[in-house]
Amino acid sequence: MAFYVGLTGKNCAGKDSVADILAAKGFERLSLSDAIRDELRRRGAEITREALITAGNELRARFGASILADRIKGLLTSDRAVIVSIRNPEEIASLRELRGFVLVGVDAPAPTRYARAVARHREGGEQSYEDFLAKEQRENTRDPCAQQLDACLAQADYLITNTGSLAELQAAVERFLDKYEGRAQGGEDENP
Repeated sequence: MAFYVGLTGKNCAGKDSVADILAAKGFERLSLSDAIRDELRRRGAEITREALITAGNELRARFGASILADRIKGLLTSDRAVIVSIRNPEEIASLRELRGFVLVGVDAPAPTRYARAVARHREGGEQSYEDFLAKEQRENTRDPCAQQLDACLAQADYLITNTGSLAELQAAVERFLDKYEGRAQGGEDENP
C-alpha cells in the first residue's frame, strides 16, 4: 500500500531534517521547490529564497494554486515518498488525492528558527531577528496563489515540534511512523 508523507512548516523548522530521516528509511524524496528551481533554471535566473517565492507565486497565479503539487505527483516513482515544501492549501488538496497521503507539520518557535538560519548561514540568517519575522509575515498571506504557511500547518494530520536534538527529532519521526505507517499499509484509515 502507498504511504506518502507531505511536510509543511515555516523556514528552518526542520522539514528537510525530517525528510532526510525518512529518506534514510527508504522513502523517495521530492520537493515542490524542485519544480520552481527547474523554472528558474529555464529562465536563467539565480536561485535564491526570494526568487523561489516569487516564481512559485507566479506559477500558482498562472496555472492554478495546485500546479506544483500536480507536477510532483507526476514524478512519483515509489509508493513510499516524502514530499517537502508544501506551502499552499491547494497543494495539500491536490496531494490528498493520493491514497495513503498524510500531512505532517514541522514547527519550532521563531527564535529557534532564526538561530538555525544564522548558524547555517542560510539566506535570511544575515538579517536581524525583526527583519526575519517581517519577511516571514510577508510569506504568510491570504492570497490564494501565494504561500499560506499558517493555513497549511492548520491542516496537518500530525505535528512535530522540533526544538531539541537530532536524536529527539528522530524519535518524533519514529512516533509518527508508529502511528501512521500501519494505516497506510492497510490498517484503519487509508487517508486520515
